[in-house]
Amino acid sequence: HPSAIYLFVTMALRVAASQAFRSSKLQGCRAFSAEAVQAFPDYVLKAPTTDVTTLDSGMRVASETSVGGETATVGVWIDAGSRYETAQNNGAAHFLEHMAFKGTDKRSQQQLEVEIENMGGHLNAYTSREQTVYFAKVFKDDVGKAVEILSDILLNSKLDEAAIDRERDVILREMEEVNKKQEELVLDHLHSTAFQGTGLGRTILGPEENIRSLTRNDLTDYIATHYTAPRMVIAGAGAINHDELCGLAAKHFGNVPTVPKGGVEVAMDPAVFLGSDIRVKFDSDDTAHVAFAFEGASWTSEYAFPLMLMQSILGSYDRTSGLGKNMASKMCQEVSEYELAHSISCFNTCYKDTGLFGIYFVAPDNKLDDLMWHVMNNLVRLVHVPSDEEVERAKVNLKATMLMSLDGNSNVAEDIGRQLLTYGRRMTPAEIFSRIDAVTTSDIKATAAKFINDEDHALAAVGGIHELPDYNWIRRHSYWLRY
Repeated sequence: HPSAIYLFVTMALRVAASQAFRSSKLQGCRAFSAEAVQAFPDYVLKAPTTDVTTLDSGMRVASETSVGGETATVGVWIDAGSRYETAQNNGAAHFLEHMAFKGTDKRSQQQLEVEIENMGGHLNAYTSREQTVYFAKVFKDDVGKAVEILSDILLNSKLDEAAIDRERDVILREMEEVNKKQEELVLDHLHSTAFQGTGLGRTILGPEENIRSLTRNDLTDYIATHYTAPRMVIAGAGAINHDELCGLAAKHFGNVPTVPKGGVEVAMDPAVFLGSDIRVKFDSDDTAHVAFAFEGASWTSEYAFPLMLMQSILGSYDRTSGLGKNMASKMCQEVSEYELAHSISCFNTCYKDTGLFGIYFVAPDNKLDDLMWHVMNNLVRLVHVPSDEEVERAKVNLKATMLMSLDGNSNVAEDIGRQLLTYGRRMTPAEIFSRIDAVTTSDIKATAAKFINDEDHALAAVGGIHELPDYNWIRRHSYWLRY
């Protein structure tokens, strides 16, 4: 029958094309030539060095000294976040971040606040899915005092029962505020559907019932299990002497346990990506907030840099910006020309063993069908016809973004802490530039073929989404039929 023959040929072509893409080898792991490195400007080749020392306990101390500076940022980066929690204690890492500033055995909450204020310092903390960070920004003469305060709030927090009960309402209020920010809400939904049933799928704040029920024992157990010396990095940047920082770390963090309570390391909950979607429909809303993503790469994957370049190629657009139709990104040009979205951006989120590569957009409810067609077309275009010109432009863009992200001591300390936890070392700007330059247009094609072409996706959408195509339509448009 003619239609059966046509169907058979179509399927055969599709399988052959898929196999051809799967067999494409990434060529990014080629040797860096000495000539290429020499071509870099002085500000890349002569970037300040990062000194790294591992103490006897396994704790790492790393710093970058800037000569002539008057201020410094010093902090503790801990390899523990909401991903390492269970369904029962989800929210503990974030709860601990709040409790750290509520007083210790040596200082009351007021004494802690007054001491920081009198130094003219700034003490802060944040929790992410894979890391917990406590850091202080101070004058160079106060670095010693800052390290002592950080050790005090981390290791000697009172965790007073009355303070824990008071903090529940504060965190629930914070949850209300977070849920009002549509982008954060949608990205939380995206994680919960993409990694459902695993640690990465849980929110950082935890569910409301956990916030109301977490006990002091839950918090102390979390500390004893995860706050061990080998999982900590003390990072400093600015007017810092590395040997002095090592001495301060040994003095104030010397009694951090080297193994968890019970002597057994808790294994990381592996991430399992599941193609799925979650849609929260409000017909009364005339705007849609949508995030959809394919499974991405880990920090240490050979595909990490090609994916960063793909993110740069796809770019971002906001209708309040003046560029509009003159954007470099083809996707953003089309979105602007046909007025398809209020804003759109490509994101590339990396974790230890997986990632999310996708698009987030805010769009009118009656433009979603056209918008999804243009978005999918531009994603799949990278599998087949990315141009050398846009790859070169993306390289320059990525290098500039990387250098601009290192403006200021706090950003440098953040970079040191994150890289030591994810890579086990800090890459120099020259190495990063070399890795970016090593990626070719055919590498972009091979990477897009692996992560986008005919692959499952996860999607989260909130608002007026009656026109958003269903899962199968989007799945069908993740590849081109080319004869």
